[in-house]
Amino acid sequence: MNAPRHHAEIAVRRIHSAEGAPLDALVDLLIDVVNGGASVGFLAPLSRDRATGYWSQLLASLGGALALWVVETEGRLVGSVQLALCEKENGRHRADLQKLVVMRAHRGRGIGTALLAAAESFARAERRCLLVLDTEAQSVAERVYQRHGWQRVGEIPTYAARTDGELWATAYYYKQLT
Repeated sequence: MNAPRHHAEIAVRRIHSAEGAPLDALVDLLIDVVNGGASVGFLAPLSRDRATGYWSQLLASLGGALALWVVETEGRLVGSVQLALCEKENGRHRADLQKLVVMRAHRGRGIGTALLAAAESFARAERRCLLVLDTEAQSVAERVYQRHGWQRVGEIPTYAARTDGELWATAYYYKQLT
């Protein structure tokens, strides 16, 4: 008989600016997930310089329409998610969920759920009632989103290259917030 797994406490926090942001930990996170096969815009192997450049640019863009949350557990950053609020006059009711990532060794512990909850709570506070995202078709991520009430709209074949360079379909999802 297996003993129940104990999971350490997780802390979700929003990163508001580049100042004081955990850049090295964010770089480690991105390298871990991309080199583990997560299709989030990069090819493997992801270099430290490329990951640093990505996070540096993103951190400089925070505030206004772009928000970032991280999860830390046992003193280590293990996940993140971004939410981009639509700034178009006719789209101020929606936002794009982007790059929900969790370190491989920390998956299955509620980290993705906590990140989704933070992004959805923020979206509601910003009076956004529709969230959209795209993710690699037939991936584990699809099951995560479906489990959290996201609705699959469809997919586009050969939309993006997976981390190994193979062209693959992207699935589109939406979630209506109440």
